Amino acid sequence: MLSEAMPPDSRVLADLFSLAADPDRLDWQPFRPGVEIYSLYKTDPTGPAAALLKYAPGATVPAHDHSGYEHIIVLSGSQQDERGVYPTGTVVINPPGSGHTVLSEAGCIVLIIWEKPVVMRSTS
Repeated sequence: MLSEAMPPDSRVLADLFSLAADPDRLDWQPFRPGVEIYSLYKTDPTGPAAALLKYAPGATVPAHDHSGYEHIIVLSGSQQDERGVYPTGTVVINPPGSGHTVLSEAGCIVLIIWEKPVVMRSTS
């Protein structure tokens, strides 16, 4: 039994795994072309952050490297990178020093937790 009130910056997202059935219940914001974000928290520019990402069919996140751990939980649809395809229910943990390019051919929603910010690779 919880008897204490939640701190003001706490968030509760009920029934997260059914989000694909009603994604418009959240206030998604533009993130990258074809990808929207719903931020859960961000401590500062160099610290941890967590968000939900919603990929439109065919959307990508360009090549980037991980300065800290990145945890991804695929809530609906599937996404892929150079190592494989990750369907609903998959947990992907990318360690510091790793990197990838992400694609979602059919679209997806993921929960993503960054220990530290990602570093986008230069395109030049």
